[in-house]
Amino acid sequence: MNGLPKLNFPAIRLRARHRGAEVEVWDPLRGVYLVLTPEEWVRQHLIAYLVSRCGARPMRIVQEYAVALNGQPQRADVVVVDAQARPLLLAECKAPQVKIDERTLAQAVRYNSVLGARYVVLTNGLCHYCCELTDGGYRRLAGYPELSRDGE
Repeated sequence: MNGLPKLNFPAIRLRARHRGAEVEVWDPLRGVYLVLTPEEWVRQHLIAYLVSRCGARPMRIVQEYAVALNGQPQRADVVVVDAQARPLLLAECKAPQVKIDERTLAQAVRYNSVLGARYVVLTNGLCHYCCELTDGGYRRLAGYPELSRDGE
């Protein structure tokens, strides 16, 4: 779609439209069209993966989740909440050309110091890192967590 790279996620079908020079995609969770940026391309693939392969319920996925960090409003890209609306998974999405590095991890850890999600995911669609918060530290997982049984 529009020269965007193939990602390391299963292919998804997106409803798109042209709006002037921009391409917009339908976001079924928010019920709106969004400009198709490289980061949005990654976010839509991640959300589809969390639902289809990890068992996340769509109604428990929040995009641009508000995080008050040192009195400054910030936003986590994707947060999956449990049945009690507590953050279960926090995901930071970057454009495919943006390297996932220590700064990305530091950003997610700062957000998670407020949210306390069990899982943290970092992805640019090509490279994925999944960690679990245990005993005050992060342990890297071999893959994405199964979310259907968490927080029922």
